Amino acid sequence: MDKIEHIGIAVKSLESSNKLFKQLFGKAHYKIETVKSEGVNTSFFQVGPNKIELLEATKEDSPIAKFIEKKGEGIHHIAFAVEDIEQEIQRLKKEGFNVLNETPKKGADNKLVAFLHPKSTNGVLIELCQDIK
Repeated sequence: MDKIEHIGIAVKSLESSNKLFKQLFGKAHYKIETVKSEGVNTSFFQVGPNKIELLEATKEDSPIAKFIEKKGEGIHHIAFAVEDIEQEIQRLKKEGFNVLNETPKKGADNKLVAFLHPKSTNGVLIELCQDIK
């Protein structure tokens, strides 16, 4: 893994959260994107070399809606940049990690993504991200 790619935060309202984080960071988000396959709207903030992704559910049965229902708003995942996501998935499987999706899928911000189950990572949902070339 190369670096932390972003930190994902589950929010109830992207509109009000964008205002809050704009005040916090002193600048507006640079992108809003919908990922229909995940039932989520995303908003990205660049903070120095780091990114924050706000995630708002677009349907009641989406992973973000379920997360908020169970745990409330807050940090949802930490994403790490990788050069070769398929190779990294295989490596992590061999190391005993529970990979939630063995085939990478298109995520937000022009990335291929895959997730590791929190039960195998001390309670933290880990996302692997590779730039789509």
